[in-house]
Amino acid sequence: QVQPVESGGGLVQAGGSLRLSCAASVSISNIKAMGWYRQAPGKQRELVATISTGGSTNYAEWVKGRFTISRDNAKNTVSLQMNMLKPEDTGVYYCNVILWTGVVWGQGTQVTVSS
Repeated sequence: QVQPVESGGGLVQAGGSLRLSCAASVSISNIKAMGWYRQAPGKQRELVATISTGGSTNYAEWVKGRFTISRDNAKNTVSLQMNMLKPEDTGVYYCNVILWTGVVWGQGTQVTVSS
């Protein structure tokens, strides 16, 4: 219904961690799934991870074992714990909310990983 609110991006050294959060201002009953997508410099937006209301998760191969997506249905939020960050993880991370009636995106939050 309304744009999700994202937070948690920033600058971190390789090997460090960040935790991204996204709050969706809609009823949980209207949400099918939530997730995170990344747009690297000069690249198209791509999947990072998704999670359904029931807890089923899906991860891009390049983040498996390092990133963990979680969801708090009571708060209508989704988080992405990012560990062992690499310079190639750099990009703008967008929160995605799949509703029964459509799809909405957050404004994006910058994640920069230095070597």
